[in-house]
Amino acid sequence: MHATRLLIGLTALVLVTSCRTEREREEEAPQYLATTPVVIDTSYEKPYVAQIRSFRNIEVRAQEKGFLDQIPVDEGRTVQAGQLLFRIMPKVYEAELQKAEAEVRVAEIELENTRALVARNVVSKAEQAMAQAKLDRARAEAAEARLHLGFTEIRAPYAGVLDRIPKKLGTLVEEGELLTTLSDNSRVFAYFNLSEPEYLAYRQGGGNGARQKVALMLANNTRYPHAGVVETIEGEFDAETGNIAFRATFPNPERLLKNGETGKVLLTVPYKQALVIPQKATFELQDRVYAYVIGKDNKVRARLLTVIGRLPDLYLIGGGLAAEDRILLEGVQKVKEEDVVRFALKDPREVIAKLRLKAE
Repeated sequence: MHATRLLIGLTALVLVTSCRTEREREEEAPQYLATTPVVIDTSYEKPYVAQIRSFRNIEVRAQEKGFLDQIPVDEGRTVQAGQLLFRIMPKVYEAELQKAEAEVRVAEIELENTRALVARNVVSKAEQAMAQAKLDRARAEAAEARLHLGFTEIRAPYAGVLDRIPKKLGTLVEEGELLTTLSDNSRVFAYFNLSEPEYLAYRQGGGNGARQKVALMLANNTRYPHAGVVETIEGEFDAETGNIAFRATFPNPERLLKNGETGKVLLTVPYKQALVIPQKATFELQDRVYAYVIGKDNKVRARLLTVIGRLPDLYLIGGGLAAEDRILLEGVQKVKEEDVVRFALKDPREVIAKLRLKAE
């Protein structure tokens, strides 16, 4: 009996000591800040891969066969409208023009003689008509020869920048052969695609594409300093991809953008009842975003999140969290899965206000 009482006493002492130790451990554990997601109406910039195209970009081709006699320009140089780019050896065409002009003079003399003979009733007016037709044909041939001679000089149709010049001086070029390309980069077009759900969400959210401002992220992840505008939306969806194409126009005063570049158009998308959390409440693992959710037992458990948009210091969440979930705001890198934490719950709007969110 005495032994039983002693055993019960020792057990009670162990339990009390264990409870005290657990309580002391909890009291010694650091306290972290926690918050909950907030639901707001806002907008965010969504990136879309874009292809950059010059305002005007043409292939400059030879219009006549011959040897390249002059190339007074260089690759990558800016040229002015009307400036000579290439000259194909014109000697043959000059000779043809001289021959055609001589035929015109002969036809003019024959017509004058025929008119004199008609006036004296030596020949009929039909002979005069034939002489006139011969003169008209000679003039047409001279005009054609003059045109071919003009084709030996290839001039810039507008101001722009030349691309590579693969043919060198003295090269024999065929009619229609590519000599270079000419780009007018005073402004550029950025083409990007939206899927059907994105397009519908964009239109239902108030976007109509009419002169809407957009931004551009360059390939080196720097923001282009000039804003662009959406000018056109294609009239139908691509049957193969299910996408519809948008075209935005950007000014290019520094000529930084060139034909063929890539980038990302940042389209402002309105979002109703968005679930928003601070980025500092998350961590990344293998390119996936997680947050620690505090359960009813005060244990933290990692939750995989679906991020649909980014704002300065904030994430827009499309899945993985509910509005009432408590998430760890501080100590994300210190705790481990299933850790019991002490925390102070902070109003999410106060947290967001400190992050300087400009929400609508």
